[in-house]
Amino acid sequence: MTPSPKILVELANVSKEYRVGEIHTVALKEVSFKIYEGDLVAIMGPSGSGKTTLLNMIGLLDRPSSGKIYFEGRDISKMSDKELAYLRNAKIGFVFQTFNLVNRLTVFENIELPLIPKGLPRSVRAEMVKEALLKVGGELEWLRKKPNQLSGGQQQRVAIARAIVGNPLIILADEPTGNLDRASAKIVVETFLKLNKEGHSIIVVTHDPEIANCMEKIYVIRDGTIIGQYYADPKESLLNKISGGYVSSGH
Repeated sequence: MTPSPKILVELANVSKEYRVGEIHTVALKEVSFKIYEGDLVAIMGPSGSGKTTLLNMIGLLDRPSSGKIYFEGRDISKMSDKELAYLRNAKIGFVFQTFNLVNRLTVFENIELPLIPKGLPRSVRAEMVKEALLKVGGELEWLRKKPNQLSGGQQQRVAIARAIVGNPLIILADEPTGNLDRASAKIVVETFLKLNKEGHSIIVVTHDPEIANCMEKIYVIRDGTIIGQYYADPKESLLNKISGGYVSSGH
């Protein structure tokens, strides 16, 4: 009998409210959500629907106004900021629409950043950086360059390499193809599928149904509430429409 997949993150009736002066905004309303080991998930919704707030909760970047968040079964409300920072660095990789690379650093130094707090020898860090960049289809000659010497698609692959260099359980991507042309977006999506086959859980926030349909499960959020969940349709995916064929994630 096949064991049930492990729950990595669980949100239980999570709400998030923001107050700025007299302005009161409810970003999430009693959202319950689980991420399992090996998940390949898209979160869709219009601007202002709560997608990024939900991703921030999953990524332990913010605490809820009410409700509970559990990471590998542990209640994060009982954790210190230092413990949460450790989990974010060790267990979660983040990818952003605008890449968030440091232009004054080389590609090598950008990918290396998450490894610095771990106290690893430089020689070990160097091998991990090279391995991560090759894993996402990058080229070692990029390592000496600055990010602004690369194309947008290349910069996003560097950003993904930085996200995976510490071998996190979960990769969270916020509109990772939003600034890319379709050919570059295809490469990024194929990279995520490859990483998912290798055991990483992938959560992608997107407004693009062709990107969402490259995943396996799609959650739709509107006005801070998850209003639907369904399986992705490979026929409607970017990979199918751009190349005439869908690359299965293997699950």
